[in-house]
Amino acid sequence: MSYVGPDFDPPQPRRFRRGPLTVALAALVPGALAGWLVWQAVGDDSGGGSDRAVPASSSSAPRSAGSTAHSSRPSASATDDAKPGTPSAPASSSSSAPVVSGSGSLKGKVIVIDPGHNPNNFQHTSEINRKVNIGTNWKECDTTGTSTNAGYTEARFTLDVANRVRAILEKEGATVKLTQNGDRSFGPCIDERARIGNAAHADAVVSIHADGSAQGNRGFHVILPASVHAGSADTRPIVASSRDLGEHIAGLFVRETGSAPSNYVGDGTGLVVRKDLGGLNLSTVPKVFIECGNMRDTKDAALLTSSAWRDKAARGISEGIVGFLHG
Repeated sequence: MSYVGPDFDPPQPRRFRRGPLTVALAALVPGALAGWLVWQAVGDDSGGGSDRAVPASSSSAPRSAGSTAHSSRPSASATDDAKPGTPSAPASSSSSAPVVSGSGSLKGKVIVIDPGHNPNNFQHTSEINRKVNIGTNWKECDTTGTSTNAGYTEARFTLDVANRVRAILEKEGATVKLTQNGDRSFGPCIDERARIGNAAHADAVVSIHADGSAQGNRGFHVILPASVHAGSADTRPIVASSRDLGEHIAGLFVRETGSAPSNYVGDGTGLVVRKDLGGLNLSTVPKVFIECGNMRDTKDAALLTSSAWRDKAARGISEGIVGFLHG
């Protein structure tokens, strides 16, 4: 998910500061720091970056900015060796005590997975540029998303990972719903994505994305809803539970993928709070976004286009959800 479009406004410059992993992540994943050091050892060529997100430890609100939408369709990448909707079996976890066990422990739970964007959006620019009410203001329905420099699209990535996550969680007995599965001509719009989770009375909703930042900006981050009470938006009832969900996912994502928290947003915590995202502002159930990496950085792109790594990403997201639901 690049910071361009309906939910993704252009960033405002700020001085980059690397911070430690949060206490919450350390408590969840004792080996997280070791994984981070290994990730750096293989080439964290981090450079200065910019963002408009608020670090999770901050209570200040992000500044507003204008937005534009992508309108071109990048070509498919030869490195994408998995077709959307037909995920391979999840890779086994390297952890000695994985959360996901196939035990059916999530029977009765409803989980909504939201694959960011839609592979067909590029053919419907007028429709996705239509403004929708996100509770606090109006934004475009959706965007085409970003892509790697080689043309592997964010929409293909998110759909692939979403289906892998669904396969894992269904083995745990959960009822899993996708907001779209490449089966729509475009969208759904960001307001409808929120309504799908609300209507399902979901126990957890995760929106999967990948960023489109500058080369040298690496790592993942989980976006948490800020406390918003304006217009028709009221996130106050879900702020605490969404943070809990996000902390579980961030910790398990580190463990399973070996990726480090973002070096350009979140001050090294892997957690970011935002109040400008309609998908969060309109949610009435626990919900977070995860930016799995930066598609425009060559090293992150090599991970995102790897089927084996996408298995790990799906397992990290799934285990985070399981941990959250188990309390």
